[in-house]
Amino acid sequence: MTLRPLADRVVIKAVEAEETTKSGIVLPGAAQEKPQVAEVIAVGPGGNVDGKEITMLVKKGDKVIYSEYAGTKIKADGEEYIILRQNDILAVVE
Repeated sequence: MTLRPLADRVVIKAVEAEETTKSGIVLPGAAQEKPQVAEVIAVGPGGNVDGKEITMLVKKGDKVIYSEYAGTKIKADGEEYIILRQNDILAVVE
């Protein structure tokens, strides 16, 4: 299945949370932070959205930080993705 977002929407896949700290301590599932870093899987075309011209600033393959409660979670081909608007992306990780 291929996901093709519309308008100013972006499909992202969350990066796995670290299971151990840098010092080697193994974290149980409840102690792990919810990851807010994701990889961009697909980007919509942008264009005229709600009367405003939207230029897409992210591209496929970018690592981004997104708002914690943003978007809609979906499952496709056994993978979990989030579809959100570009303005829910806070930063691009370089």
